Amino acid sequence: MILVILIAVLFVGGLLAWASERINPEYPRIISLLIVLLDIVLMFSLLGGDSSATWLVDLQTDWLPRFGISFHLAADGLTVLLLLLTGFLGVIAIGSAWGEITERTGFFYFNLLWTLAGVLGVFTALDLFLFFFFWEVMLIPMYFIIAIWGHENKNYAAMKFFIFTQVTGMLMLVSILMLAYSHYGQFGVFSFDYFDLLKVNTSGPLEMVIMLGFFIAFTTKLPSFPFHSWLPDAHSQAPTAGSVILAGVLLKTGAYGLIRFAVPLFPEASMQFAPIAMTLGAISILYCAKVAFAQTDIKRLIAYTSVSHMGFVLLGIYAWNEEALQGAVMTMLAHGLSAAALFMLAGGLQHRIHTRDMSNMSGFWAKVPKMSAVALFFSVAALGMPGLGNFIGEFLVLLGAFKANITITVISSFGLIFASVYSLWVIQKVFHGEYRNIDFDDSHLYDLNRRELIYFGLMMVGLIWMGMYPQSFLDLSQGALEGILASSQIVATAAVTK
Repeated sequence: MILVILIAVLFVGGLLAWASERINPEYPRIISLLIVLLDIVLMFSLLGGDSSATWLVDLQTDWLPRFGISFHLAADGLTVLLLLLTGFLGVIAIGSAWGEITERTGFFYFNLLWTLAGVLGVFTALDLFLFFFFWEVMLIPMYFIIAIWGHENKNYAAMKFFIFTQVTGMLMLVSILMLAYSHYGQFGVFSFDYFDLLKVNTSGPLEMVIMLGFFIAFTTKLPSFPFHSWLPDAHSQAPTAGSVILAGVLLKTGAYGLIRFAVPLFPEASMQFAPIAMTLGAISILYCAKVAFAQTDIKRLIAYTSVSHMGFVLLGIYAWNEEALQGAVMTMLAHGLSAAALFMLAGGLQHRIHTRDMSNMSGFWAKVPKMSAVALFFSVAALGMPGLGNFIGEFLVLLGAFKANITITVISSFGLIFASVYSLWVIQKVFHGEYRNIDFDDSHLYDLNRRELIYFGLMMVGLIWMGMYPQSFLDLSQGALEGILASSQIVATAAVTK
């Protein structure tokens, strides 16, 4: 029941945070922090399971048996890594909202905790109907976070985010229903269970059509070119906590969906489509790096860099070998920390000087040396400095992708050069040169406080740990990825035999 408890704690904690606002406006953030910390403690108990087993914990019970729908939650090493990332960035998001969110605090933290609950459900659900339920659960609270607590153009950004994810989510639902009906046609019973659907033979055009429904939904959330245009608007208008969760956690649900569902359920179609998917990944890496360099809004720039870095994840997934998948997972984890930190820095600057326009910023290093040093660290991490987690992830992706497609891999590797250009350009533009600040009251531009330094310090430790001791992460996800690779090969072999 540990997985049920993890999700239920966040649901109940959200309601408590909302209700506590009537007593004291300070209570919601305190309750939310305690709830997420409790969840993290419970998550660590999953690490005590049998490391040799593919699934560390597995719970399945009937929900709607007439339609073959069950309440099926499970966790393997890959799931545990993503659960811990979600919990950790939940704490960071609460910290970034601590002094920024001052209105309707109860409802804000309610939406934040319910978004996290939906994400945990997405990472643990192995019934596809239940998976879609949690997919929708994490969408609606994030819409409210952007629409209510966002910035000047928040309504447009929130609606664009909702339409993109809702429409593509409906495509995924149609694909799930088609897959379940195919199971009924072959076995005489409806089932939405992941392991049952792995046995379905949908070879031919039908498999490609159903697979594309999953692919479009997941790459929109990832996001990947050409489904990425909602992300810069959402990030630039979202409050800092919303950007932290969006970049650090929600984007990873798209990558997880590709690894867990899109490729294993449709191995033949996925391998036929792999050159196109890898090409889209390469375009995302290069095109969005170029567009990032043209931005003056610092949050839009970081948003485009996120699309560029997630292009490496898409490249690694469709290379579909162990090195590339390990690299994709490491990139997901490292990007979660580095992107969350950069958005927290950008949000902190906006909160202080009331602008995101870098043309109004210059020479901040002398005024805010702690913030400047932290920004330099995470910018260097994002560009792939050896010794930090991002380098390990992107190196493994390129190593694995080279085995699958040399041309696309060589082209994609230029993204590492572009990342260096835009990352160091931001540091030069904002923190070096002659001091300039559109907010002429210098008292508003104050350095990081102790609470902020603690949060950034934790993320620094995480990236250094991933860069210097990556084997601890690789070992945890290895069994899960080997199982996914083996199941996809078995399904593909069975389909060829038939």
